Amino acid sequence: MCQPVLFCDPKAGVIGAAHAGWRGSRDGVLEATLDVMEALGANRAAITAVIGPTISQAAYEVGPEFLEGFLQDDPASQRFFANGTGDRMLFDLPGYSLQRLRQAGVGHAEWTHHCTYRDPERFFSFRRTTHAGEADYGRLISVIRL
Repeated sequence: MCQPVLFCDPKAGVIGAAHAGWRGSRDGVLEATLDVMEALGANRAAITAVIGPTISQAAYEVGPEFLEGFLQDDPASQRFFANGTGDRMLFDLPGYSLQRLRQAGVGHAEWTHHCTYRDPERFFSFRRTTHAGEADYGRLISVIRL
């Protein structure tokens, strides 16, 4: 599991950053980050969470075994899957993550609506590069600015 990066300053408060793809979101990275933020003095209900660039549902095709894993954890997860081609499903990672944050008691949570797969001019994407048969997919870095 990825470890969150946290910053605590008496003037700025507690700021956290975490990477949580499908596995991290499902395994509790978001909630663990909130727990650490609270331990540093944050008020969960006052936290604003923003999901930055990520793959959108329209571009995130997965197989039936992927869906089954989510349904075994929580049958209500079905709502984050739409029908794709054949036995494929389209997974809504940002929607799923937003729901996890809101269930965990975050005061406000939103997604920037930047799709890493559909915007090759601004973002790298392992999935897009693999589908295109390219050699390398590049790297991304995120910054939190106040």
